[in-house]
Amino acid sequence: MGRGELRIYLGAAPGVGKTFAMLDEGFRRRDRGADVVVGYVETHGRVHTVAQLRDLEVVPRRTSVYRDVAFEEMDLDAILARKPGVALVDELAHTNAPGGRHAKRWEDVGELLDAGISVISTVNVQHLESLNDVVEAITGIRQRETVPDIVVRQAEQVELIDMTPEALRSRLAHGNVYPPEKIDPALSNYFRPGNLAALRELALLWVADRVDDSLHGYLEAHGIQATWETRERIVVAVSGAPGGAEPIRRAARMAARARADLIGVHVSSATGLRQDTGRLDGHRALLRDIGGVYHEVVDDVPGKALVAFARAERATQLVIGASARTRWQRLRRGSVIDTVLRQSNGLDVHVIAGGAKADTRRPVGRIRRRSQTPISARRRVGGTMIGLVGLPVITVLFTGLRSRTELSTVVLAYLAVTVAATAVGGALPGLAVAIVAFGLENYYFVAPLHTFTVADPDSLVSLFAFLGFASVSSGVVQRLATRNREAERSRAEAAALARTAGNLAADADTLPILVDNLRTTFELDAVSLIAKDGDGWAVIASAGTPAPTSPTSGVATDTFVVDANTM
Repeated sequence: MGRGELRIYLGAAPGVGKTFAMLDEGFRRRDRGADVVVGYVETHGRVHTVAQLRDLEVVPRRTSVYRDVAFEEMDLDAILARKPGVALVDELAHTNAPGGRHAKRWEDVGELLDAGISVISTVNVQHLESLNDVVEAITGIRQRETVPDIVVRQAEQVELIDMTPEALRSRLAHGNVYPPEKIDPALSNYFRPGNLAALRELALLWVADRVDDSLHGYLEAHGIQATWETRERIVVAVSGAPGGAEPIRRAARMAARARADLIGVHVSSATGLRQDTGRLDGHRALLRDIGGVYHEVVDDVPGKALVAFARAERATQLVIGASARTRWQRLRRGSVIDTVLRQSNGLDVHVIAGGAKADTRRPVGRIRRRSQTPISARRRVGGTMIGLVGLPVITVLFTGLRSRTELSTVVLAYLAVTVAATAVGGALPGLAVAIVAFGLENYYFVAPLHTFTVADPDSLVSLFAFLGFASVSSGVVQRLATRNREAERSRAEAAALARTAGNLAADADTLPILVDNLRTTFELDAVSLIAKDGDGWAVIASAGTPAPTSPTSGVATDTFVVDANTM
């Protein structure tokens, strides 16, 4: 039997109707023929909730005695022995009394799911681990019982039980939530309109993020590349160039008007060298101050990387600064804006004039843009030009000296041109030059002349030895270039992570952001930071879907697991 399914009713505050909805769903499923039991329900003495139990089968609770105090808890073993199709388990974040098999009820639920029993449960937003400190700041009350976000996120269904603050306060005032003696204190403290509005917004945003994760997984699973404008996300290019602050400010204003997420991304070269580190640090701080999230990726083609990042984040708009290059520089080195516009099908692109003057000087340490191949296009063109110029010159020169020149001298001259073309342009130009040189030697310098026939075996050996050496040298140059590029990229990625970690050191809650930066820097689907928790593993922070939950769950997938115990 497979693993059971988990459905969770999420509420913003006590009294919104989560338990009522859970019992109602259980009753509907029982009427449709499912085998449903009530594993644990906390009615808090509410008349309407008690009535909602109707004739559902209730598994008796077990009694646990701790320090001479009796506690009633869910009887996990009794439910496992009964083995229903569906179990209703209230209050997912509950802490069990000492003596049970698990410390938390959500761990009990995990065992039920592993046994093939589907579970319907409830939880309030203030019990989510990631929002615990936020709720404390809003209400002044710290919740001791929490549940890891990943437990709720991995549920097959999460349904929000929503209610306006006014309706909830009215329900409270009519005695439908707390007994009479607790009503006035509750209305004056935890259930103030501002508190309830803030908690409601937290619940709505959390569910929206969870739905967005599901949508992202659906788009990935079905290979859908187009952006669905279900939620506005604005990506802004953080270039570190003069005038680069204006696009960031403009993107922030656009995000504020559209109530959109603001995501900044800097594309660093695989060499790890940048034009101005100090200016980039200032732009990064500006982005953080106005509420944006910073990412850094490593790529040699900035325009292509920007579009790829925006699509990976399902952004709807991309904001970039106007190029400060001269027309001649754009012709020689290409234009980031042109690349973005060519590849931005379905993505709105905003080009913002930053007001910076073009800088025609070549800055110290500046690395020209390279292509994705180990040998740049410029070097390949250079190697080809060496062959186009060198081969005719060698041919004309030695044709006039043919009667006084040995074939070995001609071969060495052609070989010199081939090696030079290979060293500059790599394998492809080197092989092309070698093949052309092979034909020229045979046609002009090997008897019988002006034919491709070889009469002397020694000459044939010389020709093929030349071709073999040229081919080997081309492969060696290509392999060295590839390894050098991989080493440069590894150094750049390590530097990008170090800069990200250093930038986040002063933030209060850095782990989720740092994990998300790991995901984008290494172009992964998901990343999890985990720690040993008894016999299992606990996910401390995660980003992307599906989030790995153990050291082995990321194997053979485009995911990454960090063991916090080794850090």
